[in-house]
Amino acid sequence: MSAGPDERRDTPLARKLKERIRRDGPITVGEYIEACLHDPEHGYYRKRAAIGAAGDFITAPEISQVFGELIGLWCAVVWRQMGSPAKLNLMELGPGRGTLMRDALRAARIVPGFLEALVVHLLESNETLRQIQRTALSDIGVPLNFHDEPAATLATCSPVLDGPAIILANEFLDTLPIEQLEFQAASWHTRTVGCVGESLDFVADARRDAAPEIPHGTKPGQGAILELCAGHEIYAKALAARSETAPLAALFVDYGHMATGFGDTLQGVAGQAFVSPFLAPGETDLSAQVDFEHFAAACRSAGLAVDGPVTQAEFLGCLGIMERASRLMAANPAQAATIESGVARLMSPSGMGSRFKAVGVRSLGLSPLPGFASAANSG
Repeated sequence: MSAGPDERRDTPLARKLKERIRRDGPITVGEYIEACLHDPEHGYYRKRAAIGAAGDFITAPEISQVFGELIGLWCAVVWRQMGSPAKLNLMELGPGRGTLMRDALRAARIVPGFLEALVVHLLESNETLRQIQRTALSDIGVPLNFHDEPAATLATCSPVLDGPAIILANEFLDTLPIEQLEFQAASWHTRTVGCVGESLDFVADARRDAAPEIPHGTKPGQGAILELCAGHEIYAKALAARSETAPLAALFVDYGHMATGFGDTLQGVAGQAFVSPFLAPGETDLSAQVDFEHFAAACRSAGLAVDGPVTQAEFLGCLGIMERASRLMAANPAQAATIESGVARLMSPSGMGSRFKAVGVRSLGLSPLPGFASAANSG
């Protein structure tokens, strides 16, 4: 996805990146994404609170409280599968405005002993969002810990973090930087970002890369794009390290595809619409579709068991979303239409219900996780 120079804003980060490129040469797509999202001065995730109806994007917990409530009950069931340990670390990667966690804990209060066992950890690099989370969760009645480096925190051993853990990640994997390879002249080349006139854009790189391993034996055509995410291995290894000493279960829900394939999925998001990734560097969110086949393979290679992926509609349907929505509508008739439309959006076959996927990751000693009964490729 590209935009003409007249559509782009020459942001402070754009100027900083152009200076870097003119000095040192083109940067990889992954380096561009990392700078746009996490630059210490101008990165999108450093200060902006972009989630919600007035922000650049809206997530499932913001659409319907039923989403978070079902996740909370899912956590309580998994805790029981672990043997109801006296202490459980409930960790959320990229917790946004704290909406999912608040809804989850409210619903899970009905499970005896669950909240008393919890220590909640919110792993969030955005200081603005951390402040919003503190306000949203100030009265939930469980210990709260805030961490600003998700990957490092997962891999940390400490008295606060050790022990059985459940990890939640809704729309987190799609924020991890990707690299792109482009097939040109019968070989793969790293796709880079450079200066084209006065604008940032994709540029050709003459250097050849080693041929990547492509599942299913698919042969690329001229111009094919293959996306790779090193973050999958980083997080898989961090989860596996934690699982060596205590039971672990993780749930990832995100926008993506079941099987590895070719295609350019990098996009900017602004005002709840897709835009060029070069529209306003540092002021536009960037994301790419998650390759769930690759992520699942990374987790299995690290020594973890994987359930799914399944579609979001299958996962939520398995957890009883329609039944819970019906009870909520009956108890709140004035809000029935809003509840119904929110659930319909989460389950839509042509929208979030099929485009979003769920995958469960667990210690080898744990039984299959709830919500994945329809997955034939668990293991």
